[in-house]
Amino acid sequence: MTLNGILAFFNLGTGEIIAIVVIVLLLFGGKKIPELMRGLGKGVKSFKQGMNEIEDEIKKPIEDLDKEKPGSSPDNQNN
Repeated sequence: MTLNGILAFFNLGTGEIIAIVVIVLLLFGGKKIPELMRGLGKGVKSFKQGMNEIEDEIKKPIEDLDKEKPGSSPDNQNN
């Protein structure tokens, strides 16, 4: 999703964005913002990694079942 898409989703104009930036600067100060963004970036990275791990756990059994040939499982063998 692009920045324009995000802004269109929240229906934010230039004035609102400037107001948000000024409020953030007043609340946290210029020195604290890079620290906050770094932490936010690490959190997003961790979230994406967790999502990928869950996706892999879901896909792996399905792929294993697809690789098995029909009739080759031990349950289907005739003695």
